[in-house]
Amino acid sequence: MNEQAGELIRHAFEAQKRSYSPYSEFRVGAALLGKSGKIYHGCNIENAAYSPGSCAERTAIFKAVSEGETEFTAIAIVGNKKGVEKGKGEICAPCGVCRQVMAEFCDPKEFEIILGVSEEQYQLYSLEELLPLSFGKKDLER
Repeated sequence: MNEQAGELIRHAFEAQKRSYSPYSEFRVGAALLGKSGKIYHGCNIENAAYSPGSCAERTAIFKAVSEGETEFTAIAIVGNKKGVEKGKGEICAPCGVCRQVMAEFCDPKEFEIILGVSEEQYQLYSLEELLPLSFGKKDLER
């Protein structure tokens, strides 16, 4: 996964450059890998009213779904305050809402979440590790 993780992290940093975060100045980028092999970019988009904003992870997932892809294998996420250089920040984990959206489209045991500080410095988790006992489609089949 190292080479693939590095590539996804590079894409996440590219997406981060397009972050619209004038209020928090916390810029987040995500790169989502579809089962097709296509990479979808997402960035956080803030709004003066706060709640209409979107996280980078959901932006990437919604973009992919809107283009017809609904199965994913991995996502890389990077985030830090404006002015923090690549490799100098901390990991940026997805919020609970983003984890729940991931659970809608991803196998919790197989989907990999890469939390990057740089291409060489990252942590890797399964969705199941970050969202144990998730609620999903299976719960509505009863």
